[in-house]
Amino acid sequence: MPALVDCHCHMTAEDFDADIAEVIEKAKKAGLVALVSVAEHHGEFARILELSERFPGFVLPCLGVHPVQGSPCQPRSATLEDLMSAQPVIEQQCERLMAVGEVGLDFSPRVAKTEQDKQGQREVLSRQVALALRLDLPLNVHSRSAGRPTIQLLKEQGAQNVLLHAFDGRPSVAMEGVQAGYFFSIPPSIVRSEQTRNEPSNIVVSCEYVARVKGVSVEHVAQVTTANALRLFPKLTRYIKLC
Repeated sequence: MPALVDCHCHMTAEDFDADIAEVIEKAKKAGLVALVSVAEHHGEFARILELSERFPGFVLPCLGVHPVQGSPCQPRSATLEDLMSAQPVIEQQCERLMAVGEVGLDFSPRVAKTEQDKQGQREVLSRQVALALRLDLPLNVHSRSAGRPTIQLLKEQGAQNVLLHAFDGRPSVAMEGVQAGYFFSIPPSIVRSEQTRNEPSNIVVSCEYVARVKGVSVEHVAQVTTANALRLFPKLTRYIKLC
């Protein structure tokens, strides 16, 4: 199998605390040559940077403020206060970052309970888009129940290098992103599984699924998606090369 890149993973998840080295080794054996590890909040930044130092050239950091903050039991919309503590670190570490992320909009009812919540998320995303443009970094973007608003905001702000992760909007809305030159990632969750955790090695599942749907070889999907990753994240060329 040709080289694969996981463009969006959460290596700071507690599920990986006990066996992170084994997870990394398993990913390498599955053909992965790099992992783009995203953050959800300021509290994860130090751990992501630490992992990028522990696994240099393989775990590649993204820092950003996710639209959902709080705890899993009590989720809330991101606010400018969440961004204030995060932005100085993003700016300080910008040379090391693959992208600003994970950022975006999440208008699911349990998170965005009011119009004020939605507007707060928009403001946080807008400022992070501006930050990414100023730092010349791509954006690693989450959208849930907010496909059209997310793409509209990105276009209005002039965002160019964009990865829309696990996009759940309508195909017609997705095409607006395609026409804007944005990329879309297909997570392993596209296939139902009884396993208890997702991990980078599982992007092979995504690769195989895309190959079946499009009627092409797995090798072709791997080649095209890795080439796309290099286009989207220019700093990847520091670590991997295509023959």
